[in-house]
Amino acid sequence: MSISLAQLEPGSLWFPSPHRALNEPNGLLAIGGDLSPPRLMQAYHNGIFPWYGAHQPIRWWSPDPRGVMEPASLHISRSLHKRLRRQDVEVWINRHFMEVVRACAAPRRESYDTWITDELMESYQQLHQLGHAHSIEVWQQDELIGGLYGISVGRLFCGESMFYRQPDASKIALVALCRHFAHNGGELIDCQMQTEHLLSLGAQEWPRAHYLKRLHQLRIITVTPECLASQQVEL
Repeated sequence: MSISLAQLEPGSLWFPSPHRALNEPNGLLAIGGDLSPPRLMQAYHNGIFPWYGAHQPIRWWSPDPRGVMEPASLHISRSLHKRLRRQDVEVWINRHFMEVVRACAAPRRESYDTWITDELMESYQQLHQLGHAHSIEVWQQDELIGGLYGISVGRLFCGESMFYRQPDASKIALVALCRHFAHNGGELIDCQMQTEHLLSLGAQEWPRAHYLKRLHQLRIITVTPECLASQQVEL
């Protein structure tokens, strides 16, 4: 039996159920629509996220299984513990949000392309201005050496992308996020697609149905108001 892919219309906030996503490619749910802040927040509140190439139509995903991280399950290796004890960096929230997004969008060694298009960057900037998108930044003196950004949905943080310019800098950002987020009531980090890098830090794979059930519980409970305000955080 063939399954047709939903075509979204610009201006509408409708999405099909995540359970209708394809098995191959894993999690592809719909194409089209737009990247307006209301649509993006509707997507994140329902376990859906955009991911597409620069010359492709917008593609929406909800993979099964889902990569997640519970802050209490964070695994810090001996070498990373040693790096953290050096205390030669500062970690900030929302100090230079767009600088983090641009760094994440820069081509990587293994690819000359990026999925973070100019259109997506503009949308994330709007979400940041609305208080939904946040950056965790690792600074060494006045140099941004690593970080990550994502979307807050109640007690869930939807991680979008991370980068590093020095070894372990993105890992330090993730450690800081886990500790600070949990301290302020956060319970889960959505990693979207699982990677070996995230698995080494304690990430897990959950069946999509289980992830969606937890999402529906967490999205209606908020973290403390100061959790993701612009500030320096302790490691």
